[in-house]
Amino acid sequence: PPGVGKTTLAKIVATTLKRPFYTLSAVTSGVKEVREVLESARKQKFFDSKPPILFIDEINCVSETLAPAMLQFLQAKTFGSHKVPEGWIIVAAGNPPEYNKSVREFDVVTLDRVKKIDIEEDFGVWKEYAYRRGIHGAILSYLEIRREHFYRVETTADGLQFVTARGWEDLSQTLCSYERLGFAITGALFGEFLQHAEIAASFEAFFQLYSGWREKLALAPILSGRQSGCAPELQELSFDG
Repeated sequence: PPGVGKTTLAKIVATTLKRPFYTLSAVTSGVKEVREVLESARKQKFFDSKPPILFIDEINCVSETLAPAMLQFLQAKTFGSHKVPEGWIIVAAGNPPEYNKSVREFDVVTLDRVKKIDIEEDFGVWKEYAYRRGIHGAILSYLEIRREHFYRVETTADGLQFVTARGWEDLSQTLCSYERLGFAITGALFGEFLQHAEIAASFEAFFQLYSGWREKLALAPILSGRQSGCAPELQELSFDG
C-alpha cells in the first residue's frame, strides 16, 4: 500500500549491505534516464567496491512507451543494448490496483522472474525505525494508545480519507521545525499531513494536551532521578495529563 515505506526499506537494505543506492521512477523516468544510469555505471565504475542496488519506483505504472523495455529489463536485465552489470540487485516497488488507477498487471512470464514480497503496515516495526529517526514524541505517544490510527485508507461520503506512515513522518519533521523556529502550530497544519478528518482532529487535541503539560512540568529533574515521582507537579496533574 502507499506510504508504508517501500523506498525507505530499500534504502535500509542498501545501507545494511553497504551498497550504493540509486533510484529511478518508472512514471517520470524515460528511456534516456535509464540508459544514463547504466552508461554511467559502465564508464565511471562506481560499483568497484560493491555492486549497487537500483530501485525502480511505481514499476506497475510504467507508460505504454516504456513498458516493453521495462519488461525486458526485469526479465533479462538488459535495456536495449545496455546490460545490467554483474552483481547489481534490481529492486522495484508498486502499489496494488485498489490504490492506484494507473496500475497495469504484469504477465506470468515477468512475475516468474522476480521475487515478489507483499509489504504491509506494521506499527511495531515502524516504531523501532521512528525512535532511530527521532520522530516527534507526541506522535509516538499518541500512536502507542491509538495504534488503529497509524495507517488507514478509506472512502467516505466526503471522499477518500487516509493517513499513512509517510504522513506521520512528514508531520513529525514539520512539528520539530516549527518548535525549533518558534512558529505557532495551528489546527490546519495537522490536516495537511493527516488527510483523515477524524484522526487529524484526535491528534490535534492530544498534541495540545501533550505540549501544554510538557511546558508546565520540569521533566529533566524527574527523569534524571534528582526529583522523586512524588513531585508536586505530578500530583497536581489532571487525569488526562
